[in-house]
Amino acid sequence: MAVQGTMNAALGKVVGLWESTLVVHVVGTLAVLAIIVGLGLGFDGLAQYGKAPWYVYLGGLLNVLIIYAVVRSIPRVGVGNATTAIVFAQLLTAVLIDHLGLFGVKKISFQYLDLLGVAMMAAAARILLNS
Repeated sequence: MAVQGTMNAALGKVVGLWESTLVVHVVGTLAVLAIIVGLGLGFDGLAQYGKAPWYVYLGGLLNVLIIYAVVRSIPRVGVGNATTAIVFAQLLTAVLIDHLGLFGVKKISFQYLDLLGVAMMAAAARILLNS
């Protein structure tokens, strides 16, 4: 994540924030297309897209927003600080998704040690972000 974010931020300095987000997605799309074609996997699974819940397609929108946020934040706060904030936000979101059983995942309730771990990570992130 740190290497990808740094590369995306470097691209963003050259071509612009939204433009770099577009370029990253086009390159990723071409890479996946090459893998599917190169490995002879075919596109049969795409015929099933209508069976997925509507909200799962919001992952693409979230991906655009995340890449834009990374490209914007790394030059301002640095790779270490941005990565720390991202990892903390991801962990907090993951624990919440588990606890609520969102998006069809198995519901796994918070344990006291989970909350302690998240609190300790928040304290560590705060220390790193203020350094």
